[in-house]
Amino acid sequence: MGAGHAHRLYRHGHSPVHGLPPHTKIVAALGFVVVVVSTPREAVWAFAAYAALLAAVAAKARIPAGFLLRRLLVEAPFVAFALLMPFVVPGEQTRVLGISLSVPGLWGAWNVLAKGTLGVAASVLLAATTELRALLLGLQRLKLPPLLVQIASFMIRYGDVITDEMRRMSVARRSRGFEARGVRHWGVLAKSAGALFIRSYERGERVHLAMVSRGYTGTMPVLDETTATRAQWAHAAALPLTALLICLLGWTLR
Repeated sequence: MGAGHAHRLYRHGHSPVHGLPPHTKIVAALGFVVVVVSTPREAVWAFAAYAALLAAVAAKARIPAGFLLRRLLVEAPFVAFALLMPFVVPGEQTRVLGISLSVPGLWGAWNVLAKGTLGVAASVLLAATTELRALLLGLQRLKLPPLLVQIASFMIRYGDVITDEMRRMSVARRSRGFEARGVRHWGVLAKSAGALFIRSYERGERVHLAMVSRGYTGTMPVLDETTATRAQWAHAAALPLTALLICLLGWTLR
């Protein structure tokens, strides 16, 4: 993968968070999510503290609030599910604004919304401060199975290639006066999908043969050995360790 390949979630910057080795950020984000999930839902103040921690990380990384909030829209289906819980979960009832709602359902909705939103926000911050290539190097450094890392790298690298191929096919159809306007055009779209599959398959075969001819034996060479100092590990661990302290207080004070 080219070093300049960036994804839509990534926001270029030179902040201290951007500068941390990728594997330290992956461990920190995973540890933070595990702590958040382990927090009792009754400790409402703890989730506010977690949100403040993420806000501090976003400020340190110079990630605008609008950028982060727009990316949080990906959890909209889970929000819709959570909003239904007070109406469908059986149990003790309470009235809110004249509407009868389930108490266990309200707690369940709060649990899903709070923990889900914080988890997604942590993931967005990780993606916003780490390039895709660096994420893959971080996973490799954390000893993720090499085959999974290779599959992910090829998927990322050639996703844009296939998307560009789809765009060219769409332009070719429109240049010939084709516009999909109903069921009667589904046949043409199905043939286009089949042609795209064949082209992608053939491209994959050509790429594999080219790799084998250059000595590929199932493993990719490590071109960039990313290491982390104790200070960098300490900076990355600040988020999950602070969250762990809040979680322990949450269980103590519940």
